[in-house]
Amino acid sequence: MVDPLVIERKKLFEHVATHLEGQILSGKLKPGDQLPPERDLQSRFGVGRPAIREALISLQKAGLVELTNGARAKVLMPTASHIFTGMAPAVRQMLSTELGQRSFQGARMFFEVGLAREAARTATSEDLASLREALEANRLAIGDRDRFTSTDIAFHFELARIARNLVFVALHDQISEWLKEQRIVTLAADGQEQTAYEAHRAIYDGIVARDPDRAEQAMREHLDQLTTMFWRQRASDHDE
Repeated sequence: MVDPLVIERKKLFEHVATHLEGQILSGKLKPGDQLPPERDLQSRFGVGRPAIREALISLQKAGLVELTNGARAKVLMPTASHIFTGMAPAVRQMLSTELGQRSFQGARMFFEVGLAREAARTATSEDLASLREALEANRLAIGDRDRFTSTDIAFHFELARIARNLVFVALHDQISEWLKEQRIVTLAADGQEQTAYEAHRAIYDGIVARDPDRAEQAMREHLDQLTTMFWRQRASDHDE
């Protein structure tokens, strides 16, 4: 049986959070503004401190306010990364199943193929120089697992950055985090660092050639190989 007091308190904090969120989204509360002290909020809404705290924590998780010990909550400037922050618990649950992992692998394919095509069409000479530097750093990191992992992520990040879309950059960061296990598993295979670098080189070559189809094909082959390797490694681990 559900405790009615729990339900009532949940309704109270949601009411407070919804009201404050409305003030933030409407511009009445602007980035940098501080919310009233908790005691004032308690009086204003006629609720206790627990409901106020839960409301503020809810707003923090949504990326709307910053909470610091001993200071009043401060309204934040919205960023693209906040779009995905609240999705983390649901994503972790999805990634606990094979269907969920395959779904995210498919989403990554769709996303990164698009980035490769866009880079081939729109990359400036400065973009190509940055991508070349990321590729070279990736090559030099072969044999050092931690460095290779970070330079692998950095190469793919450059593709997102070239698109000059803040949502793409934030989504890239989240996908990298969500599929972290895949990167760990695949890079543990013998020779995989060299294979991944060569795939990155093929993607780069397609972009430099201003050939979207070639860049797309290279990205597809790269991610297909990673997906195949991941599930092969997973099957091998289960058999042991």
